[in-house]
Amino acid sequence: MKAIVVEKYGSVENLIAKDVPDPGTPTGRELLVRVEACSVNPVDVKVRAGKYDDYPYYYEHTPRPYQICGYDGAGTVVAIGPQCSFFKTGDQVFFSCSPLRHGSNAELLLIDERSVGHKPKSLDMTQAAAMPLTYLTAYEALIERLEIKKGERAALLIINGSGGVGAVASQIARQVLELPVVFTTASRPNSIEFTKWMGATHVLNHKEDLQKQLNELNLDIPLKYIFIAHSTDRYMDICAKIAAPFGKICSIVQGEARMYGTEFMAKSLSFVWCFLGTKSIYQVDIGSHHRILEELSQFIDSGRITCHLVQRLKLTLEGVREGHRIIERGGSIGKTALGIDEPGSGEAFV
Repeated sequence: MKAIVVEKYGSVENLIAKDVPDPGTPTGRELLVRVEACSVNPVDVKVRAGKYDDYPYYYEHTPRPYQICGYDGAGTVVAIGPQCSFFKTGDQVFFSCSPLRHGSNAELLLIDERSVGHKPKSLDMTQAAAMPLTYLTAYEALIERLEIKKGERAALLIINGSGGVGAVASQIARQVLELPVVFTTASRPNSIEFTKWMGATHVLNHKEDLQKQLNELNLDIPLKYIFIAHSTDRYMDICAKIAAPFGKICSIVQGEARMYGTEFMAKSLSFVWCFLGTKSIYQVDIGSHHRILEELSQFIDSGRITCHLVQRLKLTLEGVREGHRIIERGGSIGKTALGIDEPGSGEAFV
């Protein structure tokens, strides 16, 4: 099969097109999926660059002699394992991939059906591919790690509200959890407009004094929750200052997360990490991702959750490289996704 792989970790030019063996016949609860679209996430860039550090010894457990990146996507089931019960051949699906297995930058993918959902009928393949990783991350952070209760009289601050994860976190907070106040951070006119469209009730400029901006709003709803989706260490001190006593802070960005000398202890604040790979790596609660993606599919088709795809590329070697460049340049909003049927020159996966 055709695939876009990295054999030697490094710059974006280290991504190459290669003919590789098919992944084989699915066993157990595996699906064999023909990939029709995938998205690009910061994890792709870190893995390809050889800088992925969300848990120790990652590169000792990755596929060799090449690795296929791509950690979510969409396509069609072409074969099922003998123990599969959720899907049948021909089903259109969207999914989130394990960080320890080959990913979706290839024509065919073997994946555990418990990381897969039925594709929303109202989305095309490229749109569907943009959703799984960011939605699952935001869902786990807000609902499972921060343990926000539906309808709470509490405010949430999302740092980096216009990014891929922040954009769906805003929607979960407003449309699923029905929080009355959702702050996000953004600074450019287009990112401010985008995060408001995604559900933010108030937007704070992260280049200015966050505490001052919050005080000027003079809201009587406590800032009980903070979700960090960018530069953890930069925000630890200010989070301690602005969070309400007994509040909770969750981050998805690796860092030292130093609390000493801040108000974390004085306010009895809680800090938790959220790493999407935990369940698959440690084989804990692995069935939850299927349930969440099935629910997401229903939310999208009913109009409750909106796709946050902003940029489409053709799923070619140059398209994948450009997707990596977009993330490396920084400042992008929403998601970038690639499809085999998107306009552009070149053959898919070449």
